[in-house]
Amino acid sequence: MADSKREIERKYEATPETRLPDLTRAAGVSAVEHRGLTELDAVYYDTADLRLAAGSLTLRRRTGGDDAGWHLKFPVSTGIRDEIRAPLADTLPDDLAGLIRSRVRDAEVAPVMRLRSARDVCHLLDGKGVLLAELSTDEVHAERLTEDGRGSTAAWTEIEVELADDRDPAVLDAVERRLRKAGVRPAASPSKLARALAETAPGKPRRTKEPASPRTAGDHVLAYVRHQIATVIDLDPAVRRGLPDSVHRMRVATRRLRSAFKTYRKVLDRTVTDPIGAELKWLAAELGVDRDQEVLDERLRARIDALPGTLVLGPVSARLTVSSTVRRAGSRRRVVSVLDGKRYLDLLESLDALLADPPLRSRAARKPAEVLPRAVTRDYARLATRVARALEQPPGEGRDLALHEARKAAKRTRYAAEAARPALGRPARTFAKRVKAVQKVLGDHQDSVVARDALRTLAARAHGAGESAFTWGLLYGQEEAAAADRERELPGIWARASEPGLRAALKR
Repeated sequence: MADSKREIERKYEATPETRLPDLTRAAGVSAVEHRGLTELDAVYYDTADLRLAAGSLTLRRRTGGDDAGWHLKFPVSTGIRDEIRAPLADTLPDDLAGLIRSRVRDAEVAPVMRLRSARDVCHLLDGKGVLLAELSTDEVHAERLTEDGRGSTAAWTEIEVELADDRDPAVLDAVERRLRKAGVRPAASPSKLARALAETAPGKPRRTKEPASPRTAGDHVLAYVRHQIATVIDLDPAVRRGLPDSVHRMRVATRRLRSAFKTYRKVLDRTVTDPIGAELKWLAAELGVDRDQEVLDERLRARIDALPGTLVLGPVSARLTVSSTVRRAGSRRRVVSVLDGKRYLDLLESLDALLADPPLRSRAARKPAEVLPRAVTRDYARLATRVARALEQPPGEGRDLALHEARKAAKRTRYAAEAARPALGRPARTFAKRVKAVQKVLGDHQDSVVARDALRTLAARAHGAGESAFTWGLLYGQEEAAAADRERELPGIWARASEPGLRAALKR
């Protein structure tokens, strides 16, 4: 079974003649303990077109040292990566294969590089002998294993300083200051693999062109779409690992994509985007099963915890826990099975194809100020119609449904404004912020509707089991009052979002 570790480290250029300075002069470091030399042999895996390397992921099978096995590393931020480890085996473990599936799809993963390192290790200790960081000087020999450049080699020496678990990153700053004073400089490459690929590349090194700044309406829409697609792919492993908020964020990215296709239908051809949008709707629904239950559980749990003990009659907390467990049983397994399924992988291929050959319409070539404001205000008009319709309804189920429809329109309008923000600037940001406030009020109202439905069910089950239904009825009344509060708030919040000057600013 794979386990994970957060790796916080810094790399530095070195030569075989480089001598380390006295690191006991670094703040917090009291002793440097030499741990000896270790021989490491790592084979790195990727697709033929290096899809993992393109996403700054590394997958290796390493022998030697005290952590032999399979290692998969995901970038978190500069100098920080999450490393997923699995025991040494001849073939790639299924756990790790799943975590790279959104990137490699059906492509074969094979050896691309072999790195052999002679690692000289030192431990940096504090005054109590507690490990602060591990410093290693690595003499690296790289050999390319792919057909293009097979047998090409490179060699270099580097220094690596890795923070010990749960230690203050300030230690790395202190050590870096000492290294810099000794003339040691940070490495240019973020990883050994990145350097090896660059230095063993056949022919002249290829320079990666910086993406041009968006100029046309199509450029801006595609930049937004590209970012959301990347978000879906990046979050796939986090969802599989069950990381906090990952399902929610992935679901939001799918919704933003689908909204962009609808809002900017004058820019992107709907005959291409509509079928993809339908699949995005399906994916969002699959992701939403667990997320919706999570939101409901948190809401009801907070209500129960806020009640005085004298008003909690019967095994209320236990019943909520049982109900939640039953509803969420197997939900994560279901989500992972969806991500492993052909339908999801086909969707990712469709998104790749859209970026490779964007279905741009004639208006995509126009200036952003000519196209994007119209799309945003068109969505706003749709929202205004739905809000007006909801406010005209008398309290009850009809109004609840109308407010839910207005909420969905508010989301789409907000996403439209956020997509246009890089082109339209502050007016789009302000507009999105005002619409988000509307969405929040409508969202809380809808959460109350869902909560009341769940509370009715819980009360009925409690009554059927001979338990008191008093507390469930009390919570139902609280939710009913909360919904009424949101309905009273809505006109004022809506008035701020519907100021004519705000919409006019988008068109300037």
